[in-house]
Amino acid sequence: PLPSVGSPLKPIAMLARRFLRSKVAVVLWLWTAKGVCGISTATTKSSLSTPKLLQPFGKPSSRHHHNRNLVRSSGVRVYDDQDNEYIDGMGSLWYCQVGYGRQEIIDAVTNQLQTLTYNNFPPWSCDIAEEAASRVVQLSSTPDGRAYLCTSGSEAIDTAFKIARAVAQLKNEPDRQLIVRRRRGYHGVNIGGTSAQGISSNREGWGDLMPHFIEIDPDDIASAERIFAEHGDKIAAVVTEPVQAAGGVHPPPEGYLQRLRKLCTHHGAMLILDEVITGFGRTGNWFASQTYNVIPDLMTFAKGATSGYQPLGGVVASKQVCDILEANPDYLLRHGHTFSGHTGACAACLANIDLMEREGLVDRASSIGVRLSAGLGKIAEKGAIRSVRGVGAIWAAQLNNDDTETTVKVRDCML
Repeated sequence: PLPSVGSPLKPIAMLARRFLRSKVAVVLWLWTAKGVCGISTATTKSSLSTPKLLQPFGKPSSRHHHNRNLVRSSGVRVYDDQDNEYIDGMGSLWYCQVGYGRQEIIDAVTNQLQTLTYNNFPPWSCDIAEEAASRVVQLSSTPDGRAYLCTSGSEAIDTAFKIARAVAQLKNEPDRQLIVRRRRGYHGVNIGGTSAQGISSNREGWGDLMPHFIEIDPDDIASAERIFAEHGDKIAAVVTEPVQAAGGVHPPPEGYLQRLRKLCTHHGAMLILDEVITGFGRTGNWFASQTYNVIPDLMTFAKGATSGYQPLGGVVASKQVCDILEANPDYLLRHGHTFSGHTGACAACLANIDLMEREGLVDRASSIGVRLSAGLGKIAEKGAIRSVRGVGAIWAAQLNNDDTETTVKVRDCML
């Protein structure tokens, strides 16, 4: 049911119902379906009276009693232990491209786990890890490259930094150690990714982080030009999200990424595109590098690679990078994770890609973006929303800070 005619929430609830049925989550909002309809969504308590879990990005002093205890999920909806229903407009943590409960992926993972769960460190390998790497590389902007597989975006970004530094060493350029980051950027929570954070609060409280990181303005290419003019021969790489997602969903200014690519090429630095969030269809192409016509040297991925059914991340290295790594037959890339290329995760990746191709979900992201842009713009005219920005199936709407009836009701219906 929808709010009554004349309710300030009517157009917003209609948008939620119409646009959030899709299997690709589209809005950086969690709407409480019953809350939109005016039914109480009172906080539910966790079933654990003395929780032992230290939650990610949580307060250790919290006893978790304010959290809603989720118990099941289906499609684009999740349910708590009081049977309240929530429309997941964010795809959990930006990863569920195909929706919850997809039996095709569950079966693929189950079958693989019943067959083989072994590492692929030399001298071992396995077909499914090779196939998953090949499939991702073929979908990327560098189909003649190779992929390293791990289990998260945080692992992937630190891997990319190490590869960039390793390539500089192999090219006999030991002074190339600087990594350039953009303000507002988010690159995971491992030590390298934390050091690369462009969200300053995420760098605080840890003591000294990794040295050799320089921050630039996120929108002004002149800021990058100044850094390259001063440090060009010492810069190993520039790292950036094509769309700065966790920092507020900020698409790049027109031509920004292309000019950043040219700067890197001119000065001999690598361009690392962090596609952990934008990858696997969110911008209307398999990867945002294709949306913005920019070819990276290294590209990180995770999240949507498996739609969250198994943890998988990785780095796609271009042929030029691989040529350097492969040039010396005695060179050993001393890097690896216990679950690199985990067979169950690779099975989930392959089934997820099959499903996305079969259902045309990448193209669907583009059509959803057109509808969302128009629909959110109309809602903004009602006065509750200050601004709207996004591309494809990744959008954000900034609420006004006022306490008008409409704004308060919208704010109360969101998590």
